[in-house]
Order: sequence, then structure tokens, then C-alpha cells
Amino acid sequence: MEIEFTKMHGLGNDFVVIDAINQDISLNAKQVKFIADRHFGIGCDQLLMVEKSDSVYADFRYRIYNNNGGEVEQCGNGARCFAQFVHTEGLTDKTEISVLTSNGRIVLNLQDNGNVTVDMGSAILNPQDIPFQADQIQTSYDLEIDNEKFSFSAVSMGNPHAVLLVPDVMTAEVERIGRELQNHQCFPNSVNVGFMQVIDSTQVKLRVYERGVGETQACGSGACAAVVAGRIQGLLEETVETQLLGGNLSIHWAGDKNPVMMTGATSTVFKGKIII
Repeated sequence: MEIEFTKMHGLGNDFVVIDAINQDISLNAKQVKFIADRHFGIGCDQLLMVEKSDSVYADFRYRIYNNNGGEVEQCGNGARCFAQFVHTEGLTDKTEISVLTSNGRIVLNLQDNGNVTVDMGSAILNPQDIPFQADQIQTSYDLEIDNEKFSFSAVSMGNPHAVLLVPDVMTAEVERIGRELQNHQCFPNSVNVGFMQVIDSTQVKLRVYERGVGETQACGSGACAAVVAGRIQGLLEETVETQLLGGNLSIHWAGDKNPVMMTGATSTVFKGKIII
């Protein structure tokens, strides 16, 4: 099977984007892993599939696969690349694009300057809906693993996140702590783990250890979750510049049931074909 693809990235979080509307494509987990492999395939953090929508309320269906072959619910950086892709490829001429994910509908807005704003929907704080095992909503939770206590906020942005406050993101033990939290039974679907350093009420630094991927250069849903975590703890204002390893995202959240809005750039790297 020969597949046409486009390689894109959002702040270094890189994607293989596949038009599954004009190509008859069905991939299994093994094939996704091959495509995502940086030595034998194309290489990416996630593979994004552009599919027809089966709903009158959405323009497209958006499917996301991590580089371990597993399908996940949401990817904010991928959503921005998705919007740029369908517009550039002539699949739509709209600048406001609605897409269905496995966890619901999101809206993407193409800006005149080339940036994309994603309406990520409302933040989910109820533990059962994240999912996270806790009796009630709290601004932060404590968990002990091997006699070490971790404090974090738990948030879902369509996918689960644990956000830890750290004094310095560059010295944080991202891989060790990320793996320990991801493997803990209190997160039945695993979890993306964010390490946030608050610079002031309008600026944070962030590193994210993602499910099925490891640490990435940027994580859009992780940036949204981090700002929500900072806001519910009274640390941040409504609009926050989030500095990730690959670049910056602007996150705006007015609180309560208001949507979390994420704005940032996208880049197309190259196009190609691969035989699998």
C-alpha cells in the first residue's frame, strides 16, 4: 500500500498527516508504529488522520495515533496542524473549521497571520470524567509512590493530564516522575504529565511527558491543562504565555465552563509517499 503524507509540526511537536478522504487507508497499530519510527519509517510524535465527518455539525473527523500505535482522544498541536492542512490542501475554504474527535467536537480558527486558534472546549475537573481515582474535586491532589509524595492538579482537556508545580523545569525529573505517574493505577487510562514553572501571573514554562510518546517539544492540550491548573490554584491570569521547549503558545481561559482557547503557529516540513 502506497500512502501520500505531509510532515508537519507545531512548535517541534511533529506529525505525519494523512488525507484519508482522497485515499482508501486503514492502518493497524503495527503500521502506525512503522510510519512513526524515526529510523525505519518517516518519524513523528503522532500520526493524524483526516477523515470525512459523519455528522452535519462537523466538517471533518480528526483521529490521532501516538507513535506506539495507540489511538488517543486529543492533541492540541495536532489540531492546529490539522486546520492548516485541510485549508492548504483545498479540502475546505473555511477559516472556522469544526472537527470531531473521539472525545467530542472542537473548533479551529485560521488567523490572518498564519496562526491557528483552537477552541479546546471546557476543562474537565471532575475526577471520574478525567478519569482519575479520587472522591471529590480538589485544586491539587497528593499521591505517594515508593515513599515519595507528589502533589499535582488533575485536568482533562479531552485527554487526561496531571500538572506538577516545579521550581525549575530544566532540573525537573521529567522522565522518571512522568513514567511513575503514568503507570499508577489511579489513572486508569494513563496520563500526560506536565511540569510547570510559574514565572509570573502571565507567563509559565512547561515540559510535558506524553502518554505513549515520552517527552515532546510541545503539547497543546498539556499547555491548556497547565494554565487551568494554575488558574484554579489562583496563580495565573486569564491569558498566559506558555513557554515550551519548541516555542510559545498563548492560552486563554476565563474560568468555569468557558472554553479554553489555544493559539500558536504551525509549519509544513515536506510531502512524500511511503510504501507499507
